[in-house]
Amino acid sequence: MLLKRLTVLAVAIIATLGGAATALAGLGQPSPWQLGLQQSGSPVMDNIIWFHDFLLFIITGIAGFVLVLLIIVIVRFNARANATPSRTTHNTLIEIAWTLIPIMILMFIAVPSFKLLFYQLNVPAADLTVKATGKQWFWTYSYPDNGEFEFDSLMLKDGERKEGQPRLLAVDNDMVVPVNKTVRVITTGADVIHAFAVPSFGIKIDAIPGRINETWFTAEREGVYYGQCSELCGKDHAFMPIAVRVVSEQAFSAWVEEAKKKYARKDEVPPSQVASAQSRPQ
Repeated sequence: MLLKRLTVLAVAIIATLGGAATALAGLGQPSPWQLGLQQSGSPVMDNIIWFHDFLLFIITGIAGFVLVLLIIVIVRFNARANATPSRTTHNTLIEIAWTLIPIMILMFIAVPSFKLLFYQLNVPAADLTVKATGKQWFWTYSYPDNGEFEFDSLMLKDGERKEGQPRLLAVDNDMVVPVNKTVRVITTGADVIHAFAVPSFGIKIDAIPGRINETWFTAEREGVYYGQCSELCGKDHAFMPIAVRVVSEQAFSAWVEEAKKKYARKDEVPPSQVASAQSRPQ
């Protein structure tokens, strides 16, 4: 009777937590009292959520099995119920079982785990490349495929945020990418080790000075997706957010043309001056 009640209670708790996590996990940003992962915005995150849920069932089964064993031991093998304890010291069948079964479980977990790792790390042919440089304590973005421009992205203070922009995550200049396009992100650090992480895309990669790392994502829905630096990079580590604005392909093309003028590198020589220099007699 006790075992039946405990089983019902465990099932009720798991169902409640699962339902709350589904209801409270937001898309692109954290939600108040969130219990689960953020909603997926990319195929990589779809796979991460599936693997998370897959492991949750396995972990719950193992924890439930151990709990049942503990209850059996407490009820059947206490001093009152078992005044004369057994002197058994070995059981070959049980010893083989508790060695082989965990190995089989780990192998069962390893296959989808390795598959997910390869899926995350093998960058497919990209439609767009964005370089993200971590600095103390903000990000600098450039678009090598789209022109010689770059811009800094700094966190907005309380008085600068507009309605709907989350505190400690909104920035002045978003990283803009087109929807349903494979985006390759190359990262590096200008000073110390940073980390480029956006939970709804399922990406997190270190930005290391003197080294280039890369990751990728394909945003399946338009919107603004937030992340943060995930390394202890200094005193303002907690104030180094990432904002990725996903727009239509047409809107992205228009933004690129505007960005070329607005964020043109100061050391770049204007085309008119280049043409004038080339026309001068040697």
